[in-house]
Amino acid sequence: MAIKIAIFASGAGSNTQRIIDYFKGNSNVQVRLIVCNNAEAGVLRIALNERITSLLIERSRFFKEASYLPILTEYGIDWIILAGFLWKIPEKMIEAYPHRIINIHPALLPKYGGKGMYGHHVHQAVLDAGDHESGITIHFVDEQYDHGLTIFQAKCPVANDDTPDSLAQKVHILEHKYFPQIIEQVILKKNKR
Repeated sequence: MAIKIAIFASGAGSNTQRIIDYFKGNSNVQVRLIVCNNAEAGVLRIALNERITSLLIERSRFFKEASYLPILTEYGIDWIILAGFLWKIPEKMIEAYPHRIINIHPALLPKYGGKGMYGHHVHQAVLDAGDHESGITIHFVDEQYDHGLTIFQAKCPVANDDTPDSLAQKVHILEHKYFPQIIEQVILKKNKR
């Protein structure tokens, strides 16, 4: 029986699309649900086009004691994947999915993580610091922003003429290349235990 994942996303959904494409026809892992906190997000169109059920969540309900957990259970969700999801995951959800929530961050943690450190803000911080490399971090989610155990990192060079947008493009290439395959490796490894 396939392992069912829910992808939580807040924006355009390019990583979500890559994950869906990667697992199409895969008998081991199935994208079962797209969870979104933004009614205008492109990821909702992706869910519609791919015929994957989407769930638009409300802030007050999300942070209320485990209020969306019954829906995840109803869909048989085994793993949660955060692909550009901008809200902190409530403790009750982390407790319900111990070491089964994976996030991707557009920098080399522990640098440039924490509240408010997403997208353009991260890339600008890397450039402002004069770093010569950036990259991605794939990690398990715990109770703190961008803090859980690191699963994987990949690096890219930062050029002198890079802008936040050009650096974002380099980081997106790494995200699209590695995120789906690392998700699969982690899930299948954990499922064998």
